[in-house]
Parts: sequence; structure tokens; C-alpha cells
Amino acid sequence: MATTTQTTTSGPVWDWAAGHGPVTGALSATTGCLAVATTGAATGMPPGWALAVGAAGAIGHTISSLRERLSARTIAMRSASWLVGAGWTTWAMTTGPLTWAALGSLATVGVGIGAAARSTLLFEEARELEAIAADERQVARELSAERRAIAAEWVDRVQRVCGITLRVLAVEMWPTGAGFTIDAELPAGGTTYDRVAQYAGQLSADARLPHGCTAVASQGIHQGRVLIDVTTVNVLAGEITYPTDYGPLSLHTGFPWGLRTNADEIRAYLREQCALVVGPTGSGKTNMVHTILAGFARATDVLTWVIDLNAGSAGLPWVRPALDGDSGETVRPGIDWLAASHEEAMLMLDAAVRVAKHRKMAYQDLMSKANTDLLPISNRIPQIMIVIDEGAEILASSDKQARKLAEKILEVIRIARAMGIRTVLTALGATGAVLGNLMIRREAKVRVALTGGETEGMDLGKQFPGSRGLRVDQAPYKGAGFMGTPESAPALFKSWRIKPNQIREIVAATSDRHPTLDATSAKAAGPDYTRRWDHARTAWMHDHHPTTPTPTQGTSSSGGLNLSALRDEQQPPAGPPVDEDALARRFREQIDAQFATAHEPGTEPEQPPASAGLNLSALRSEDNAARQAALALLLAAGPEGTGASAIARALAGEHGTTRQTVVGWLKTWTDDGTAVRVGAGTKARYVHHQHAPESPTEK
Repeated sequence: MATTTQTTTSGPVWDWAAGHGPVTGALSATTGCLAVATTGAATGMPPGWALAVGAAGAIGHTISSLRERLSARTIAMRSASWLVGAGWTTWAMTTGPLTWAALGSLATVGVGIGAAARSTLLFEEARELEAIAADERQVARELSAERRAIAAEWVDRVQRVCGITLRVLAVEMWPTGAGFTIDAELPAGGTTYDRVAQYAGQLSADARLPHGCTAVASQGIHQGRVLIDVTTVNVLAGEITYPTDYGPLSLHTGFPWGLRTNADEIRAYLREQCALVVGPTGSGKTNMVHTILAGFARATDVLTWVIDLNAGSAGLPWVRPALDGDSGETVRPGIDWLAASHEEAMLMLDAAVRVAKHRKMAYQDLMSKANTDLLPISNRIPQIMIVIDEGAEILASSDKQARKLAEKILEVIRIARAMGIRTVLTALGATGAVLGNLMIRREAKVRVALTGGETEGMDLGKQFPGSRGLRVDQAPYKGAGFMGTPESAPALFKSWRIKPNQIREIVAATSDRHPTLDATSAKAAGPDYTRRWDHARTAWMHDHHPTTPTPTQGTSSSGGLNLSALRDEQQPPAGPPVDEDALARRFREQIDAQFATAHEPGTEPEQPPASAGLNLSALRSEDNAARQAALALLLAAGPEGTGASAIARALAGEHGTTRQTVVGWLKTWTDDGTAVRVGAGTKARYVHHQHAPESPTEK
């Protein structure tokens, strides 16, 4: 039988790979000399050999020390140690190494070697630190010279452009290399930083900064100081992809929405603030909405509700991965609720109001224990962020249904701040109609203006009141604009580009991270919330895969209007042929009765209805013919293109088509790529994509 013996060790462990220090080095040298002298005396070894070995060691250490660039003191100590040790060994071999005189002198030699080694070691450490400090001083001198030159240049520039003399206290170079910040003291006499801020454009031009780079002044550490951020590298022009780090975020740490011109992230803190995002068509507003939804999806204490009356297009990409199930795994939607109709939006807003009111009563004890009047938000009690695409237009609309939605939106904004329900509204322009509501101006302190170079309807003074030096032409790039928060003054920024494949990746990566609505709030929200994903309310989400109608489905091979929604769900296997024209007529009558749609040609009333409704004129054969005739005119116009007025005049005699109808067709053709818009305003014209000089771009 084999036995296993387990040995245990106690005491300090000797590290044989460690180098010698002053003590161990001296001990090693003296014991080596004693061993050589004792062995040599016993065997009759010639004493001169020890002296020769010592001399060789001294020469070798001198050469190696010179290569290491050690000091003369260290080289002398090492050489002397070899020679003294060799001399003692030679003497001890002659007179006897085991006498008291030999042993005493050897101990003295060891103590001397150890003391000298310790002294030289400290000297070498001090010498190395001094060399490092000298290098740092050299770099500092070079940086200081550069900073002094920058300071002198900008003192002269501000004096020349603004008429005031600054005293520069510091110049901070940005780690990204994209620019620098000047910290300066304002002159006495009550001069404020606004005096410099209003000349931002002139300072940028005087400094010959590249396009997209600015010199923006902001408040300093106190009212007598000013900070001037000077951007020297344009980070706005290129496309910056959304970061691939989909790590968890929190409402309390903020949501990154893009990059400043110094390449630093800018974050939105929305625990108490609402947000307003403005951007005309083609500025990257939809992409910005997806960036916002991505941040909410990554959060562990946020539930996202989305209202988009434009077929739910803003929220569908965040729901489809869960509906499609392509990965074969159970994936939760990236948002918690999606409303694409007025009815569903009203259900959502009513639920939000009930949740806010019930939380105020149900969580009194919790807020009392936390000694706060704000509901403590966590993954157990998440905040509800309601993203309303073009919500600012809803607030400014005169439509009856829109007014009801607007009232509910304002009620949510007004009563739900402390209870953790906030909104993110978007708008197509920064106009007085959009920003005229006092509630929006007061609550939406996080504001974004994506300009894309568009000047119409982009009043930055209304969007960022009190800020100076902001011009649309500073951000002529898609996804670029201005962003201001209570923590950060309005300034240029660049939104990330997020593509559909990244949205799917984020939905999959964050599926197990989304919180669930707390039981107290879910009870208050009621069945409208619990049944939000019922098939009857989400059937429209499954209609994104169009099918080609066949003759066996009761339609012609050339396609047409599919009115299967008007038929019974269970159709008999056989029966008389269906009259499609009668069905279409019934469908129009029902829609006209409910939505007050357009009248048949020639039967228009003298006064238009008070509120415009759903226009089903495209269902009529006359309008289909007019639409095809308009498309033919657009194609016949060639590379020069044509305008809405010209097409309307050409069709007025035969079809009686109005200019407003033609404008709607042209917008639809522009959106789907059939036509390309060239120019803006009254000089805008439209070119068929076959004659366009380049591929149509997204509007």
C-alpha cells in the first residue's frame, strides 16, 4: 500500500530568486571570502589566485555599471568591495582564516560593505528621482511656453474684438487634442462673461478656426471669471457610431446623448426634468430618438412608454425583435408600451395619471422613512419615461383629438414630477407655436436643437433663452446641433448614429435588465396596462410583412385595396363572388361618418370642415388617375425637375387637382425615394429619381 506523506513548513519562506540588498549582499560576500580562504589554506592553493579573481570581478562590475549609467560613487563602491574582499582572502590564506584576527577583520569588512551599499543605493534612488523630475520640468517648460503663447494670443484677440483686457490664469489643453480652455479674470468695472460670449462668431473668425469649430465663452468659478472653450478640431462633420458598450445605466447617473466638441460625453439627468428635442426633417431627429431609447433600455430603473402617431415608427424597431423571435430565445421588448393611435395614447396617458396619483398616497411611508418629498426611484420602483414623437406639435395643434391628448400630456407633466413620471417631447422646429406653452418652457430644461443646417423654424433664441453666440450655421451636419441642460450651458454637440442592427443588439443585451412596474403602480394602471400586449391591441405591429394578393384571395392579379377587415373572420368555403366596389364604398362611408373625410369631387361645401380628417381620396379612381398623371409630368420634366404649382396647373383642367394635393404626393414620393427634392423654399423643385444626378438621400 502506497502512503502519502504530507510535509508542512513553518517560518519565513526564503526567496532564492530575489536580488541582494545591502545586508544580504555583505553577508554573501563575507561568507564567500571565508569559504574560499578556508578551502585554499587547507588545499595549499596559491594566494595570488584569489587576488586575480577579485581584480577580474572589479573590472567586470565596473563595465556593467557603466552600461547601466550608474554614478561614480556606486562604481567605486562595487570595485572596492571586490578588491577588499580579494585582499582579505589572500591575507587570510597566508596567515590562517580561522584566527580571531582574521574573523574580526572579516566582520569589519562585511559591515563596511553593507553600509557603503546602503548609502549608494539611497544615492541612486535620489538620482533617479531627480532625473524623472528634471524630465517633467522640461515637459512642463515646453507646455508652459505653448500655453503662454496661447494666453498672449487670446488676450490680444479679446482686446481687439471685444474691447476688454483679460488676465489669463490658466490654459487647459483637452486630453482629446480637440482644443483647449482658457480660464481668465475679467477686468474690474462690472464686466460679465456675456461681453465675451456675444462675440463668439467674431472670435472664431479672427482665430481662423475650421468650420464647425467655435470659441464659446461661459461662466467661470465666480462672476468675475470667464471660461473660453476653443475647439480646434471639427468632431461634428463625421458620423460617430453609438458605443458598443451596452453596460447598465441608471437614472441617477444620467444618460449619454452624444459628444461635445471636445469629444466628452454629455449626459441628460431626467429624474426631475423633462426634455425637448427639436429637429427639422433630415436633421437626424429620429436617430436621436433611438439614441434616447437606447439609453433608457440600458437603464435598470426606467420603464419606457412611447407615443408615436406616425404608425408607431419610433418604437417599432424596439418591439419587433420580441415579436419576430428570430434568435429563438425569449426577448422582452426594448420599450414597455407603444401607442400608435389616439385611442391607445389616451389609454397610456390615463394610466400614467392614475399611477402618479396613486403613488402619492401609497408611498407616503416610504418617502417619510427616506426623509424626502421625491419618490425614491430604484429597480423596484422604476421611473416611467414617456417619449412622445412630435409631441410638441400635439400641444400646439387645434385638432379636437390632439387637444385631448395635449391636455393629458400637460397633466402628466404638471402632477407627476415627484412621483417619477417624466416626458421627452420632440418637435420639427423651434418656433413660438411649439415653445409658447409655459409648462414646456418651465419643465423641459433639458433641450436639444438638431439643426442640420436648416434655418427655417430654428429660432435658437427661443430654444435657449439667454444664450448668445449660437448660430445654425455652426452645425450644418446631420446629427449635429446644440444641447443644454441645467448642469451644462447650451453648446455644440454631436448625436451618435445608431443603426437597426445595433437596436436589435441592444434589445437582446438588455432584455433581462428591464425592471417591472411595481405592483402598487400596476394595480393603479389597471387592465389598460396589463393588456397592452394583447393581440387585439398589437395586431397592427404584425402587419409589417406585406403579402402579395392572389386571384384566389378575391383580388385581381394587378393588386388593389384589400378590404378583408370588413369581411367575417370565418368565410364560407364557397359562395357568390364578392363585390369589391360595394365593399370599398361601404368602407368610405363608414370612415367619412367617423372622421369627416374629404368629399367627392364637385360636392365640396362652401366652407371646409372645422377640423381636417382622414383623406381617402386616394381610393377614388379619378384621384388615382390624377396621381399617375402627376407622376408622368414629373418624369417628363427630366433633370430640370418641376414644382407643385406647375403640376397643379397642368392637371387643373382635366382632373381639378389642387396644389395642396400635389404637395402631399410630392412629399410621399420624396419620402419613398421616387423623387428628389432640390433647393428649398419657393425655389424648391422635384426631380424624378431616374433623372437625379445622384442617389436620393434620406429626408
